[in-house]
Amino acid sequence: PTNASYYTLCLLLMCVGIGIGQNNELRKSFRNIKRNYILLPIITIICTWVGALLTFLLFNERSLTDWIAVGSGFGYYSLSSMLITEVRGIELGTLSLIYNVLREVTTLICAPLLLRLFGPLSPISMGGATTADTTLPTISRVSGTQFVPIAIFHGLVVDLSVPLLVPFFCAL
Repeated sequence: PTNASYYTLCLLLMCVGIGIGQNNELRKSFRNIKRNYILLPIITIICTWVGALLTFLLFNERSLTDWIAVGSGFGYYSLSSMLITEVRGIELGTLSLIYNVLREVTTLICAPLLLRLFGPLSPISMGGATTADTTLPTISRVSGTQFVPIAIFHGLVVDLSVPLLVPFFCAL
Protein backbone atom coordinates (compact mmCIF):
# COMPACT_ATOMS: atom_id res chain seq x y z
CA PRO A 1 0.00 0.00 0.00
CA THR A 2 1.15 3.53 -0.72
CA ASN A 3 0.92 4.73 2.89
CA ALA A 4 2.38 1.58 4.48
CA SER A 5 5.83 3.08 5.05
CA TYR A 6 4.35 6.18 6.67
CA TYR A 7 2.15 4.18 9.05
CA THR A 8 5.03 1.84 9.85
CA LEU A 9 7.21 4.79 10.84
CA CYS A 10 4.39 6.27 12.93
CA LEU A 11 4.05 2.93 14.71
CA LEU A 12 7.80 2.87 15.28
CA LEU A 13 7.71 6.37 16.80
CA MET A 14 4.82 5.32 19.05
CA CYS A 15 6.79 2.26 20.24
CA VAL A 16 9.80 4.46 21.00
CA GLY A 17 7.55 6.79 22.99
CA ILE A 18 6.09 3.91 24.97
CA GLY A 19 9.58 2.56 25.66
CA ILE A 20 10.76 5.94 26.90
CA GLY A 21 7.60 6.38 28.96
CA GLN A 22 8.40 3.16 30.79
CA ASN A 23 11.92 4.33 31.71
CA ASN A 24 11.60 5.71 35.26
CA GLU A 25 15.04 7.34 35.33
CA LEU A 26 14.40 9.24 32.10
CA ARG A 27 10.95 10.36 33.28
CA LYS A 28 12.54 11.59 36.51
CA SER A 29 15.21 13.54 34.61
CA PHE A 30 12.50 15.10 32.39
CA ARG A 31 10.72 16.36 35.51
CA ASN A 32 13.90 18.16 36.58
CA ILE A 33 14.21 20.16 33.34
CA LYS A 34 13.81 23.88 33.93
CA ARG A 35 10.53 25.20 32.60
CA ASN A 36 12.12 27.69 30.20
CA TYR A 37 14.09 24.87 28.54
CA ILE A 38 10.79 23.25 27.57
CA LEU A 39 10.38 26.01 24.97
CA LEU A 40 13.61 25.04 23.18
CA PRO A 41 11.94 22.64 20.68
CA ILE A 42 9.42 25.33 19.72
CA ILE A 43 12.19 27.89 19.28
CA THR A 44 14.14 25.39 17.15
CA ILE A 45 11.12 24.78 14.92
CA ILE A 46 10.36 28.50 14.49
CA CYS A 47 13.99 29.44 13.79
CA THR A 48 14.26 26.62 11.24
CA TRP A 49 11.21 28.01 9.46
CA VAL A 50 12.79 31.48 9.48
CA GLY A 51 15.86 29.90 7.85
CA ALA A 52 13.57 28.29 5.26
CA LEU A 53 12.03 31.70 4.57
CA LEU A 54 15.48 33.21 4.05
CA THR A 55 16.39 30.33 1.72
CA PHE A 56 13.19 30.96 -0.23
CA LEU A 57 14.15 34.63 -0.62
CA LEU A 58 17.60 33.64 -1.92
CA PHE A 59 16.52 30.79 -4.20
CA ASN A 60 13.13 31.43 -5.77
CA GLU A 61 12.99 28.23 -7.87
CA ARG A 62 10.81 26.50 -5.27
CA SER A 63 7.76 27.58 -3.30
CA LEU A 64 7.99 28.70 0.31
CA THR A 65 6.04 25.62 1.42
CA ASP A 66 8.62 23.41 -0.32
CA TRP A 67 11.45 25.04 1.64
CA ILE A 68 9.50 24.84 4.90
CA ALA A 69 8.69 21.16 4.26
CA VAL A 70 12.40 20.46 3.67
CA GLY A 71 13.36 22.39 6.82
CA SER A 72 10.67 20.60 8.82
CA GLY A 73 12.74 17.44 8.56
CA PHE A 74 14.88 18.95 11.38
CA GLY A 75 17.73 16.53 10.66
CA TYR A 76 15.52 13.42 10.49
CA TYR A 77 16.70 12.69 6.97
CA SER A 78 15.38 9.16 6.54
CA LEU A 79 11.76 9.99 7.35
CA SER A 80 11.50 13.50 5.92
CA SER A 81 13.10 12.69 2.57
CA MET A 82 10.85 9.66 2.18
CA LEU A 83 7.70 11.65 3.00
CA ILE A 84 8.65 14.48 0.67
CA THR A 85 9.62 12.11 -2.16
CA GLU A 86 6.23 10.39 -1.95
CA VAL A 87 4.30 13.66 -2.19
CA ARG A 88 6.51 16.15 -4.04
CA GLY A 89 8.85 13.96 -6.07
CA ILE A 90 12.41 12.70 -6.09
CA GLU A 91 14.07 16.08 -6.69
CA LEU A 92 12.68 17.73 -3.56
CA GLY A 93 13.11 14.47 -1.62
CA THR A 94 16.80 14.41 -2.55
CA LEU A 95 17.15 18.06 -1.57
CA SER A 96 15.57 17.19 1.78
CA LEU A 97 17.98 14.28 2.26
CA ILE A 98 21.01 16.47 1.55
CA TYR A 99 19.79 19.34 3.75
CA ASN A 100 19.00 17.12 6.71
CA VAL A 101 22.24 15.12 6.48
CA LEU A 102 24.15 18.41 6.34
CA ARG A 103 22.29 19.63 9.43
CA GLU A 104 23.40 16.57 11.37
CA VAL A 105 26.99 16.67 10.12
CA THR A 106 27.25 20.42 10.79
CA THR A 107 26.07 19.84 14.35
CA LEU A 108 28.67 17.12 14.88
CA ILE A 109 31.49 19.22 13.46
CA CYS A 110 30.54 22.71 14.68
CA ALA A 111 29.22 21.93 18.18
CA PRO A 112 32.30 23.37 19.97
CA LEU A 113 32.11 26.55 17.90
CA LEU A 114 28.36 26.87 18.49
CA LEU A 115 28.96 26.48 22.22
CA ARG A 116 31.57 29.25 22.28
CA LEU A 117 29.51 31.63 20.15
CA PHE A 118 25.98 31.05 21.41
CA GLY A 119 26.02 28.95 24.58
CA PRO A 120 25.27 25.35 25.61
CA LEU A 121 21.78 25.18 24.11
CA SER A 122 22.91 26.10 20.58
CA PRO A 123 24.30 22.63 19.67
CA ILE A 124 21.01 21.15 20.89
CA SER A 125 18.93 23.50 18.77
CA MET A 126 21.16 23.00 15.73
CA GLY A 127 20.90 19.22 16.10
CA GLY A 128 17.12 19.26 15.75
CA ALA A 129 15.63 15.79 15.82
CA THR A 130 19.06 14.14 16.05
CA THR A 131 19.72 15.31 19.61
CA ALA A 132 17.98 12.27 21.05
CA ASP A 133 20.28 9.88 19.20
CA THR A 134 23.21 10.51 16.84
CA THR A 135 24.37 13.93 18.02
CA LEU A 136 23.73 13.20 21.72
CA PRO A 137 27.30 12.03 22.51
CA THR A 138 28.74 15.19 20.94
CA ILE A 139 26.27 17.40 22.79
CA SER A 140 27.06 15.61 26.05
CA ARG A 141 30.80 16.11 25.55
CA VAL A 142 30.56 19.74 24.40
CA SER A 143 27.65 21.19 26.41
CA GLY A 144 27.99 18.92 29.44
CA THR A 145 26.13 15.95 30.84
CA GLN A 146 23.67 18.23 32.65
CA PHE A 147 22.21 19.06 29.21
CA VAL A 148 21.61 15.42 28.20
CA PRO A 149 18.00 15.28 29.51
CA ILE A 150 17.24 18.55 27.71
CA ALA A 151 18.79 17.22 24.50
CA ILE A 152 16.77 13.99 24.71
CA PHE A 153 13.55 15.88 25.45
CA HIS A 154 14.27 18.31 22.61
CA GLY A 155 15.07 15.51 20.17
CA LEU A 156 11.93 13.56 21.01
CA VAL A 157 9.61 16.55 20.66
CA VAL A 158 11.18 17.66 17.38
CA ASP A 159 11.30 14.02 16.20
CA LEU A 160 7.57 13.60 16.78
CA SER A 161 6.80 16.83 14.92
CA VAL A 162 8.38 15.61 11.66
CA PRO A 163 5.62 13.13 10.64
CA LEU A 164 3.06 15.85 11.33
CA LEU A 165 4.70 18.94 9.87
CA VAL A 166 6.35 17.56 6.72
CA PRO A 167 3.12 16.10 5.26
CA PHE A 168 1.23 19.23 6.31
CA PHE A 169 3.55 21.55 4.40
CA CYS A 170 3.78 19.16 1.46
CA ALA A 171 -0.01 19.25 1.18
CA LEU A 172 -0.12 23.05 0.90
